Amino acid sequence: MDRQKIMDYIEGNYGTAPEYLWQKYPNYVVFRHVGGKKKWFAAVMEIPAEKLGLKDRGTVDIVDLKCDPLLITSLIDRKGIFPGYHMNKAHWITVLLQENGVPFERVRDLIDMSYQLTK
Repeated sequence: MDRQKIMDYIEGNYGTAPEYLWQKYPNYVVFRHVGGKKKWFAAVMEIPAEKLGLKDRGTVDIVDLKCDPLLITSLIDRKGIFPGYHMNKAHWITVLLQENGVPFERVRDLIDMSYQLTK
């Protein structure tokens, strides 16, 4: 699964455009609610793999999503899901976007949950 598939899902399903907020990090994309307080519900980033404790020396694509705190412990035990990177680890998770990783259907459900939790 690649970052573009995730971004296309978010744009198509929620009608929100990606925001590139940091010139220093051109591969960091934030998605916010339209109208209201414009809270973030997803952030797609390219980060060093070592930041997630992975042995790979390259970079990886991730998506940060808000999650029900009661689910976080059970989710981060699964392959490809980590405590939130650069977010409150009690309320956010990081999903590794790679082939043979977390299935798109699972990521889609987690995006939907994040959207609802940040409404």
